[in-house]
Amino acid sequence: MQDTNPKVEDVLINLIRQKSIPERLAQTESLTSLVIRLSKRAIARNNIGKDKRELDLLFIKLHYGEELAGKVRKYLKNISNLPAAEK
Repeated sequence: MQDTNPKVEDVLINLIRQKSIPERLAQTESLTSLVIRLSKRAIARNNIGKDKRELDLLFIKLHYGEELAGKVRKYLKNISNLPAAEK
């Protein structure tokens, strides 16, 4: 099931093909950045009272899984316990 008319889709694909590689990369980076910002904003709205670190860990958990979030949490805990000279 498609929600885009096939003729419109063909036009959009051709427009993308006409862009240079740097233009395509810039557009991809821009859209990725937008999606990340929107996701983090939604997470923050649904988790009022959590600090930035907790929200960042929740973002990792939701997008990359509990295993990676746990590893990042453990890493952050370990580096916060290091003396200032070792950080």
